[in-house]
Amino acid sequence: MASISEIKQKFVQESLTTEEIETLKTDKRKGVQKLIHQYEAAQQKKEDLKNQYEDMKSFEYEAFRQGKSVIAGIDEAGRGPLAGPVVAGAVILPEDFYLEGLNDSKKLSLEKREQFYSIIQEGADWGAGIVSSEEIDQHNIYQATKLAMKRAVAALNQKPDHLLIDAMELDMETSQQSIVKGDQRSVSIAAASIIAKVTRDRYMAELHEAYPAYQFKSNQGYGTKEHLQALEEFGATAHHRRSFSPVREVLNK
Repeated sequence: MASISEIKQKFVQESLTTEEIETLKTDKRKGVQKLIHQYEAAQQKKEDLKNQYEDMKSFEYEAFRQGKSVIAGIDEAGRGPLAGPVVAGAVILPEDFYLEGLNDSKKLSLEKREQFYSIIQEGADWGAGIVSSEEIDQHNIYQATKLAMKRAVAALNQKPDHLLIDAMELDMETSQQSIVKGDQRSVSIAAASIIAKVTRDRYMAELHEAYPAYQFKSNQGYGTKEHLQALEEFGATAHHRRSFSPVREVLNK
């Protein structure tokens, strides 16, 4: 009879057949029953995530039914910060693409976002659009966000024939659908949100090296207490949004 540690190792290696697992269910040892319970819970979680992913493909499926074939999800990161660019991501997922746990980038840990970012880059067509703080001041943040999204679409290798956009509409001839909370409801938009956020977070981490006093690596340019204190003490950098109230107030002193 196999020891509990040996059985555990087989579960870890996923080397047990269905028949062997069914046999283990008759094993009276508490340790074995605990392993069975953990295995079944993990299998149920995988099934739930698969079902969630399928639910989040409903907008893509509907577009396919309407005859669309190249569907791009679009989302942005960085509309609210006082410094740094606004960044958009655009992603075209292959029809058979599956990424367990794919969701709105804000709901994922830093480690998971970085992992998913690499997987999406390797397995999908993706593009990122960056609009600088200077351009934000020139156009306003709403128009700058649209511009970032257009740049992200332009960076794709394929030309999409349908766009799924997180709560925005673009003045483009391409057919499109604006979806409220799209990063939680569409896999394509969720993937785009990861491209946008990781791209922007890395950009802000680089700015942090040049301007460590503002703590851009941890606050991503948002108006945290430490950031506002640095703004008062050292003034605005070239990457601050001068049209945003707290920055404008400091410059007018």
